[in-house]
Amino acid sequence: MSHGRKLAVIGLGYVGLPVAVAFGRHGTPVIGFDIDAGRISELESGCDRTREVEPHDLDHPALSFTSDPARLAAADFFIVTVPTPIDQARRPDLSALLRASKTVGQALKTGGIVVYESTVYPGATEEDCVPVLERASGLTAGRGFTVGYSPERINPGDRAHRFETIKKVVAGQDAPTLDIIAAVYGSVVTAGLHKAPSIKVAEAAKVIENAQRDLNIAFMNELSAIFHELGIDTKDVLAAAATKWNFLNFTPGLVGGHCIGVDPYYLTYRAQKAGYHPDVILAGRRINDSIGVRVARECLRRLLKAGTRGERVTVLGLTFKENVVDIRNSQVVDIVRELQSFGVSVQVHDPLADPTAALQEYGISLQKDLQNDLAPADAVVLAVAHDSYRAEGWPLISRLLKDGRGLVMDVKGALDPRDRPRDIEVWRL
Repeated sequence: MSHGRKLAVIGLGYVGLPVAVAFGRHGTPVIGFDIDAGRISELESGCDRTREVEPHDLDHPALSFTSDPARLAAADFFIVTVPTPIDQARRPDLSALLRASKTVGQALKTGGIVVYESTVYPGATEEDCVPVLERASGLTAGRGFTVGYSPERINPGDRAHRFETIKKVVAGQDAPTLDIIAAVYGSVVTAGLHKAPSIKVAEAAKVIENAQRDLNIAFMNELSAIFHELGIDTKDVLAAAATKWNFLNFTPGLVGGHCIGVDPYYLTYRAQKAGYHPDVILAGRRINDSIGVRVARECLRRLLKAGTRGERVTVLGLTFKENVVDIRNSQVVDIVRELQSFGVSVQVHDPLADPTAALQEYGISLQKDLQNDLAPADAVVLAVAHDSYRAEGWPLISRLLKDGRGLVMDVKGALDPRDRPRDIEVWRL
């Protein structure tokens, strides 16, 4: 532990907790702070509701958890990992970030360093966060304290790419600060570091990483719409195209979560503020934001064509991606609401999502028992391909349909259409 710094991680969600645990595992004194006292109690008891960290990883002697901001005074290196969502108008919402900055500022002492990992638009660290730190601390940035930026690259549910094994971009307000930040992160990150020449460069790198993915998925979703008009299976087309060595392996689908469906709006907001209208990025966002409605309407169209009124539809999966518990910005909600707007009774099941969170955030009541809670449906929408659904496969789907026949909307193409029962119609993006 050559850097000699005492760390505090602010925000213990999908990003902050793995960061705190990684440093604690390597013997760095680290305080994990979160304003949610319930979250702190869970972590102290060895429970992580996000399922990103194992219970034994929460029990390292160098790692402590607290919701008391006074304890942050013991740290001199602060890593801020709070959420940065968008509001209803799809504009950046920095409220949590600015509140966290005030909390950190109140604990800052001369020589302290504050590193932001939360996604922001280029310039936010120095233009929005630093003034808050200065007011709360009474210190001046560059003399009393310094700041840095190191974009998070946590991928929920990904067991291969973890905090320590993902190359880390680091940036500092000045060269000495950058060296210290690199030493701190380099003490645990085995994949190596990239020193960005400025904080703005590092901030911009973060938003374009996910904007690039968003655009590639939008292209796939548009291709899906075209190929359906032409009577061609999209998955078959992609399998053929993927035989070329430099073909990019993207697939159509729902784009939700706290990154890909959000980060592009941080870049477009800043671009428009600078007087530039980003046509391509916003076009991609429009396409991806429309997929849930497209799936629902295609479901209704096919039911009507088959002469079925479509009184009941079962939706499998509510989380934003497979095998995670996170329901933030789930595009499955668009499917549910669009079906309901046409008078369809929709029953939703998810083995991982928290029923209380689903009810509070979306007004959706989850059915937890696949065997007993779900009435036979006219159609099944396999919206999120959790491993448990894949394992049961077609027998599960047949059991959920009325008399084992009807329509299946296989959004991600998780089921092999060659094995489908004779009386089931399959549609997939």
